[in-house]
Amino acid sequence: MHKLKNLVPQSIKNIYHLFQAILANFWYGFPTRKLKVIGITGTDGKTTTAQMVTKILEEAGKKVAMASTINFRINGEEKKNLSHFTTLSSFAAQKFAKQAVEAGCEYLILETSSHSLDQYRVWGIDYKAAVITNVTREHLDYHKTMEKYRRAKAKLFRKANVAIVNLDMEKPEDFLQFKNNKKITYSLKNKKADFFAENIETGLSGSVFQVLNFRFQLHIPGDFNIENALAAVSVANSEGIDLETCARALEKIKGVPGRMEYVENNRGLNILVDFALTPIALEKLYTLLLKIKKPQARIIAVFGSCGERDRGKRPIMGEVVSRYADFVIVTNDEPYHEDPTQIINEIAAGVKDKKENENFWIIPDRREAIIKALQLAQPDDIIAVTGMGAEESMIVGDQKIPWNDRQVILEELEKIK
Repeated sequence: MHKLKNLVPQSIKNIYHLFQAILANFWYGFPTRKLKVIGITGTDGKTTTAQMVTKILEEAGKKVAMASTINFRINGEEKKNLSHFTTLSSFAAQKFAKQAVEAGCEYLILETSSHSLDQYRVWGIDYKAAVITNVTREHLDYHKTMEKYRRAKAKLFRKANVAIVNLDMEKPEDFLQFKNNKKITYSLKNKKADFFAENIETGLSGSVFQVLNFRFQLHIPGDFNIENALAAVSVANSEGIDLETCARALEKIKGVPGRMEYVENNRGLNILVDFALTPIALEKLYTLLLKIKKPQARIIAVFGSCGERDRGKRPIMGEVVSRYADFVIVTNDEPYHEDPTQIINEIAAGVKDKKENENFWIIPDRREAIIKALQLAQPDDIIAVTGMGAEESMIVGDQKIPWNDRQVILEELEKIK
């Protein structure tokens, strides 16, 4: 069945998706027309930004529905997203929107992937605001070129009333070219942005920064999360919500599952689970870890790469991680229908200045890779397990195998006691 699907041209599949989207809209009565829909797209940061926007709107007393890679939320009621998809199918999305309307929600926050935009799966969704976090190398197995990838994401902005753009990303003008009624920019580097973060202090426990002389505190670390916060503040501003409410809401966020998630332990280790699965995301993560670690602490990396995705990024990921980590452990991620050994070898080909079985290991079994990291670790060391984030399962071929990085780490820590 998998091979048969691959024989069908994408253009034909897109016609099918468009038909499904039209049918779904009529079936559920175009529910998004009764909601203020905020669409969030970008290679990295969509999920965290969606959680932040939701928290701010709720803090402001708004009724909100949100669909993200990790969870669904309607008026504070939450359930996990077990589908492995960023954006729901057309029928599922319209059904969710109708449930939001019936629950009395005013807002709908939607993570919106480039695939869903290219395939017309979000046809008929009436986006009030469009947010772009960044665009870096990813999904070239599907889009083929970065230009086509950017063009797909830019579709979100064509009819949106408000465009919210990160000035620090490459070619922000691609997302500022449309005739939106309002354009809001944010940045960590460009003081001309509408929302500019300054006086930044960051550590493993979070960040402190100022926006328009107003103090913000985040309990999730990294400059990239400050960017996400600025995107969320920009959304809030477009809806007339003040900075005080934004700051109060953001400070209440203690973490986002699978995103720079700290795993508590009694061994004095700093263990993090993160979804980073692109070279740029890994670069940002390890730059942060290098900056905040204690002088004697070492960085231990456990990572792989998802199957049936852009193969060209794999050796780049290997090179990036080996540049920052003291110990590199390449393991399995979600191979789907690809050969796991081939994926691992393609990553390993990029690993530089490391000697196998001394400071570099290839351990296909992800649990065994985590065990190896725990064996290597000493107090104050940082273990970063990346690629799967808060996923509850691992897809191998046609099988969906129960798996959660954080849970496996806790299980193995328990055995060490």
